[in-house]
Amino acid sequence: MTKALKKNLKHFFRFIYGWGVIQWLLAVVYYVLIWFVYFTSKKDIKGLEILRKYARKPAIFVFWHGRTMMLSPVIALNRVRGYAIADSKKDGRAIAKMEKLFGLRTIYGSSAGGGVNVLKRGISALNKGKYCLALSPDGPRGPSMRFHDGALYFAKMTGAPIIPVCYSSSRPWFQNRWDRYLLTKPFSIIAGTVGKPIFIDRKTKTEDFEKIRKNLENIMVKQAYDLDKRFTDFRVEQDLTPEKFKQ
Repeated sequence: MTKALKKNLKHFFRFIYGWGVIQWLLAVVYYVLIWFVYFTSKKDIKGLEILRKYARKPAIFVFWHGRTMMLSPVIALNRVRGYAIADSKKDGRAIAKMEKLFGLRTIYGSSAGGGVNVLKRGISALNKGKYCLALSPDGPRGPSMRFHDGALYFAKMTGAPIIPVCYSSSRPWFQNRWDRYLLTKPFSIIAGTVGKPIFIDRKTKTEDFEKIRKNLENIMVKQAYDLDKRFTDFRVEQDLTPEKFKQ
């Protein structure tokens, strides 16, 4: 296959990937594959009682962009009712369709665009008193494993706690991309942690956010590191972005 043909095929697949029908087809395929991996694997997840307590209450569940795959069935089985924040571009919309199959609604936007709309809609959802939010504080374009402060504003303005969540597995495949996305192979041991709720006082000043942000980032990095070292020598990589990764 010539380079020109490969390039044309790549452009073609990227083009049809934006079609809604293709995205739904892929969402169903991913949905089935994820359930297959989940049910063929052993589970060791700590803190599920916290997840269940806040499954239908105002809470902000945060997880790294590269650690989402096996959280979806956990959310579905524990009947979590909430909204996932997704990028409004076609990659984000494709993922949102899959998350809808797992029971999550979608708020489109990101730190890179639509931030004000996301903040308004997220606060509105939390203030209803029966929904949680799920978001990646380092998404959608990094830097990897760096905690952006969007979740802090949600917590401060609604009183909802921030709950860090992470997972790793005994048979991982870390993809060669900026977020080192972790794909779990079938017949694995899936280890996960649901952290303790962290509340932010409504009177907290913006200048005090950095200390809170750094503390949350450290907690989440330690979650990933501790889970990974059970199974693999992989070490947490911070500060990667799609642009830096390509370089």
